Amino acid sequence: MQRFSNTVIGFLNFFTLLASIPIIGAGLWMARSTTTCQNFFQTPLLVIGFVVLVISLAGFIGACFHVAWALWVYLVIMVFLIAFLFGLTIFGFVVTGQGGGVEVPGRVYKEYHLQRYSPWLRNRIKDPQYWSTIRSCILGSKTCAKLAFWTPLDYMQRDMSPIQSGCCKPPTACSYNEEAVTVTVTQDPDCYSWNNAPTLLCYDCDSCKAGVLENIRRDWHNISVLNVVVLVFLISIYSIGCCAFRNARRAQTDYPHGHNRMTKVKPRWDYYCWRWWYNKKEELF
Repeated sequence: MQRFSNTVIGFLNFFTLLASIPIIGAGLWMARSTTTCQNFFQTPLLVIGFVVLVISLAGFIGACFHVAWALWVYLVIMVFLIAFLFGLTIFGFVVTGQGGGVEVPGRVYKEYHLQRYSPWLRNRIKDPQYWSTIRSCILGSKTCAKLAFWTPLDYMQRDMSPIQSGCCKPPTACSYNEEAVTVTVTQDPDCYSWNNAPTLLCYDCDSCKAGVLENIRRDWHNISVLNVVVLVFLISIYSIGCCAFRNARRAQTDYPHGHNRMTKVKPRWDYYCWRWWYNKKEELF
């Protein structure tokens, strides 16, 4: 049972070490791609892949070869990783607490409004460079092309994704002149941003940004729930890692568990006096 913790840590880190290779490979493959959506995920994949590689390598070497300093590095990185993941999980639940769609009378789909989302998400999505990247990503995915052949009845009876609802059509409340695509009355500013051109549509509308935020909110909320499970797992692994570190330290001392390592005891100040008196007493009697 003494080496059970080392075996568990060794096997787990061996598997995560193998898993980091395809993650890094995917990031390098995306670097060769010209698609904006794929380039958008390149850096996070490479960072995750290399972090997992370093942690797994340190844990594997330390547990299997009883290298105490490698296990020490492994445990220190694990502490920072657990703290970072804990903070990210709390932040995720706070940020994704707001948002959601609004029911549209007579429609199956919902519509989304930018002001319903957290200020941090709104400020992030309004950044021109960030939005330009996402806009190109939506265009490349041809999400709106799927609605090109819908009939008016389809719009009444079929559901839409948040991005389709916000980016591929004007808000349902908009009123347009039938002979020209112009707004007849004062209404939602997104109604003025709508354009029939396939490369324009409502990509610059606030409703499009809100649709993207809704997708991000849902995904981030699901990831935050998963992070809770991962945190419990990491804390368990950290506890086993502490046992493995203790075993590695013990293996380097060449003393078995429970062996008395004390070779010298510094005598008390009166030891030699008592010793002298005891010898004299033996000589006399």
